[in-house]
Amino acid sequence: MIGVELFAGPGGLGHAAELANIRTIGIEWDPNAVATRVAAGLATIHGDVTKYGPADVPGQMLTGGPPCQTFTGAGKGEGRRELALVIEGVKKVAARQPVDRTEFADPRTPLVLEPLRWTVEAIDLSRPYQAIVLEQVREALPVWEAYADMLRLEGYSVATGVLATEQYGLPQTRKRAVLIARLVGDAVLPAPTHRPYRKGVPQHEGDPALLPWVSMGEALDRPQPFTVISNYGTGGDPKNRGQRTSAEPAFTVTGKISRFRILDGDGNETRFSHSEAGVLQGFPADWPWSGADIAQQIGNACPVTLGVPLIKAAIEASPAAGQDQAPTTQAA
Repeated sequence: MIGVELFAGPGGLGHAAELANIRTIGIEWDPNAVATRVAAGLATIHGDVTKYGPADVPGQMLTGGPPCQTFTGAGKGEGRRELALVIEGVKKVAARQPVDRTEFADPRTPLVLEPLRWTVEAIDLSRPYQAIVLEQVREALPVWEAYADMLRLEGYSVATGVLATEQYGLPQTRKRAVLIARLVGDAVLPAPTHRPYRKGVPQHEGDPALLPWVSMGEALDRPQPFTVISNYGTGGDPKNRGQRTSAEPAFTVTGKISRFRILDGDGNETRFSHSEAGVLQGFPADWPWSGADIAQQIGNACPVTLGVPLIKAAIEASPAAGQDQAPTTQAA
């Protein structure tokens, strides 16, 4: 199976696919992310996703994480305010009708429609994708739910929901809206492997059937315990910074992770290196980060540790008939 990765970034879903034994080719417009991908040996087309289609880049699996800036709660919210317009766009794409991108306040918002465009074009070429994996910030879940309605009409089984990344072994708390679609078999979201993080609840407590969540101290090679002071203001007061110790998972990694202050027991202050920030996002410590804006590359990437179970759920055999199965639409 060959996968096509849209909005490929520095290789989050691409490396996850490799770990699941899937060869992929990614399309990415940012030259910095392209430099990282090339250095990592990932097949890459440096170009605009909107200028290509499945006739140009064929494959049996489609993955992608469209730009999230207009949907995330940390941004200005153009995508959230235009959600009705986005969902109308989903219906138009599914009906093979044109979408007027100039109707959107931010040109990045309608990019969330691109995976569906690729999907219906592949169907019309009689080369439908066997599996689809998409991820976005949790605020975009209604978009994936609208996708699900349209994909089911095309014969896909679809699962959507919001997943907590620390429940899949990532040393970071991060919520992602995901979609898995399968042309054959039942689509089911991957079951959590680790316990959810709860402030003040010890790591060893919780469901004994699940592994403990992973802390920053366990993931990073630092000689002594430390405290992270985030760049996020809390309670509406930008001076009231959030804090976590190395015995906890990291705050959500964004392009501003270079602003995180790290204090050790002796009062020394440092910052996360690119390697460390990448590890918190699930990349190997030796991932060859290249080009400029590396912190932004890392923050924009799909966490590798989440990507692997998503891809495996999309391509592996579905539960046997008669066994208990998860519902085709889930929310966490």
